[in-house]
Amino acid sequence: MYTEARHPKTQAGISLVELIMFIVIVSIAVAGILSVMNVTSRASADPMQRKQAVAVAESLLEEIELQSLTFCDPDDVNARNALSTADCATVQGLGRTAGETRSAEPRFDNVGDYHGFSMSGIRDLQDTAIAGLESYTASVNIVEDGASFGLAAADALRIDVHVVAGTATDITLSGYRFRYAPRAVP
Repeated sequence: MYTEARHPKTQAGISLVELIMFIVIVSIAVAGILSVMNVTSRASADPMQRKQAVAVAESLLEEIELQSLTFCDPDDVNARNALSTADCATVQGLGRTAGETRSAEPRFDNVGDYHGFSMSGIRDLQDTAIAGLESYTASVNIVEDGASFGLAAADALRIDVHVVAGTATDITLSGYRFRYAPRAVP
């Protein structure tokens, strides 16, 4: 009787079913990784927006810090000689002096004038819109903070400039202005 030797069949490659399963698994993994990267890149701030927002905040903060910090409104005739608010006809507090604006005469002339200032769409000192910054907003908050330095509260102001650009860029810069020359007027 003739008998055939049975040899186990060896696999020479992968089957079609195994190949399809591999492709499906790898496709799901790649789709998951790409969706995570998409969410991450959308939520991250655009570097150009961030740089522009920081530049706007720095510029506005410097503009404010360069203003006078006097007891009286600098337009007050007593401003040069005032040693306290009691010597003033017009006390310069935190808030806009009536009639003064950032961009037209009469202009802001004291740090306190900028308290509560805000702009939607960044504008220069001549009130001209700056191209490309129309969607940015900036706001200023000023608080008396002399006590943090062992001074009278009104002798140091903390200036917070807040700039928002788009949905992911939100910058706040803070600076201080001290009343180191109370009788100096511009």
